[in-house]
Amino acid sequence: MKTTLIIHPQDDSTTFLCGIYASLSDKTVITGGMTRAEVQKQIRCHDRVMMLGHGSQLGLFSVGRFPDAYPYIIDRAIVRSLGRKAGNVYIWCNADCFVRDHGLTGFFSGMFCSEVSECQYFGVGSTQDLVDESNYGFSEIVAKHLDEPPVVFYKNVLHEYGRLAKRNPVAEYNHSRLYLNLLEPNMFHNNVRKTA
Repeated sequence: MKTTLIIHPQDDSTTFLCGIYASLSDKTVITGGMTRAEVQKQIRCHDRVMMLGHGSQLGLFSVGRFPDAYPYIIDRAIVRSLGRKAGNVYIWCNADCFVRDHGLTGFFSGMFCSEVSECQYFGVGSTQDLVDESNYGFSEIVAKHLDEPPVVFYKNVLHEYGRLAKRNPVAEYNHSRLYLNLLEPNMFHNNVRKTA
């Protein structure tokens, strides 16, 4: 079984993502308090890295939880360490740009509406109940399939989250922005796209 490092800066607005890794065995969870050098050391000594929270095309926001990392805890300075890993998970808004720009591999999201204000900004019809259903449904589905082989994992997540997307406009928006890249690190051309 792979050892997994979870980098999930503590933030009340992303607690729903904890469900993704809550039952995962053999994991190390970092929510803050480490220096960039300490985080890089942890990345190097784990088989897989899951990065979750708020971010942009430039990386995963530190949200003030890491003493020498502002505004990002994951950014281009850590790409080399990430590029040596297979099966990484990048879940933050516009992680797709970060993964593509740096030729990384793994499962990743594009813009991911997880708050009513984001839905309003992108013209997605929503209520807090719809956002919660999408957020917690997504986390539960990803958690269930996390240890499957990458293509099987990806297809299962798309299929099950796709069922929710048929009746939930927030999930529909997010569903079309989930990706998997299996190519060798730094050789990114096209990612595996939704097939179902």
